[in-house]
Amino acid sequence: MSGSGGVHALVRRAHEERVLAILRERGGLSRAQIAARSGLSRTTLSEITSDLLARGAIVVVNTDARDRAGSGRPAELLALDPRSGQFLGVDLGHTRVRVAVADAAHEIIASGVEEYPPGSSWPRRLSAGVGLVDRIAREQGLSLAALQGLGVGVAGPDPAGGSRADVLAAFAERFPAPIIVDNNTRFAALAEAASSAEPVQDVLYVRLADGIGGGLVVGGRLVAGAGGAAGEFGHVKVDPVGGVCRCGKRGCLETVAAVRPALTAAGVDDLGELALRRGEPRVRAAMDRVADALGRVLADAALILNPELIVIGGPLPFAVPEIVTRAGAAIAAEMIPGEGHPVIRAARLGDDDGARGAIIACFLQSPLLADYPEPRSVPDPRTAGSQS
Repeated sequence: MSGSGGVHALVRRAHEERVLAILRERGGLSRAQIAARSGLSRTTLSEITSDLLARGAIVVVNTDARDRAGSGRPAELLALDPRSGQFLGVDLGHTRVRVAVADAAHEIIASGVEEYPPGSSWPRRLSAGVGLVDRIAREQGLSLAALQGLGVGVAGPDPAGGSRADVLAAFAERFPAPIIVDNNTRFAALAEAASSAEPVQDVLYVRLADGIGGGLVVGGRLVAGAGGAAGEFGHVKVDPVGGVCRCGKRGCLETVAAVRPALTAAGVDDLGELALRRGEPRVRAAMDRVADALGRVLADAALILNPELIVIGGPLPFAVPEIVTRAGAAIAAEMIPGEGHPVIRAARLGDDDGARGAIIACFLQSPLLADYPEPRSVPDPRTAGSQS
C-alpha cells in the first residue's frame, strides 16, 4: 500500500479487526461498551460498526432493555454473525480444488472439494475454484460480504499454463478483499505448524505426492524466498546418474520419491496396492530407497536451518508410514550430538491442509499481526498475463 489512501485503508482495517476481536472475546456488547474497550471515538466506531452491519460481519442480537435502570432508548447489542465467512482459503491442485471458510473466531465453518481431470486448463481450474466458493456459500447459507482476507494456494512455483497475476485477477474480480497467492505446499507447512499441540516457530515441511514440494516456517512466519521458490526439496539432486526430472535436471529427489516413480520401483499400480503389499521384499526395498533419499535431503536442510520440527506428508507416506520412521532415523543419524535434534513426525492434517494454511496466512498478514508479505493489488489489465 502507498500514499495516504493506503494508510487510511490499513488503519480502518485495523480498527475493524479490533472491533471483531472484542466481540469474539466478549460476545454481545453495546456500541458504548465496544468504544470503551477499543479506545475508538464514538464517530469512528459508528462508521466501523455501520459498515460491518451492512456487510453482514456482525448482527444486532438484542438490546439492554432488561438491564437498564431509568428511561432512555435501549442500546442495541452487537455480536459476530456465526454464518459470516471472514477468511477464505482456496487450494488449486493438479486434479482438484479445495475450499475452506473461517469465521471471525478463526473456526472453519464450511468446506468443500471439486475434482477436475488431470491436465485441465488453467482457466478451467480458476472457474472451478470461484464456482466452488459460490456453491458452498449458497448451499450452506453463508455471507461472504465481510471477507477480511482470501488466500489462494497454487501447485508449483507458478500455475501451469498461467501466472499468479491470472489467479489474483480471477478472485479479485469476484471478492473485494485482500488476496494472498502462494504455493499450496507452503500453505500446508503453515497449517501443520499451527496443528502442533505446543507452539512451534521453526518448521520444515515436505510433501511426497505427484510432485515433491515443501515449505519453511521460520519464527512463525512462512518463508517464500527471493524468487518465491523456498522449500523446493523435490529438485535437490540425490542421484547424479538418475533419471531426468521434469525440471530438466537429472537425479532429483522427485525422480525417486514422487508417487509415480515410487510405484514403478515397487512394481505396483496404485497407492492402495502399495499399502497392501508394503511388507513384500521388492516393495519394502523400493520404499527404503525413497526414505533414505528423503532422509539425506532433509538431514542436510536440518543442519543448515536447525528447525524445531520436521513434518513429512503426502499420499505416499500415508500409504507407507514406515517411510517417515526410516527417514527420521536417517535425519537423526546426521545431527550434531548435543545440539538439539528436531522432532520428526508424519503430517497430521488431510487434503485440506493447503486451504487451511491459506486461511492462516490471511490471519498473519492482518494489520494487527502484520509480518506476512503485503497482499498484492489487482494487476494492470495490460500486464495481467505476466509473471507476478
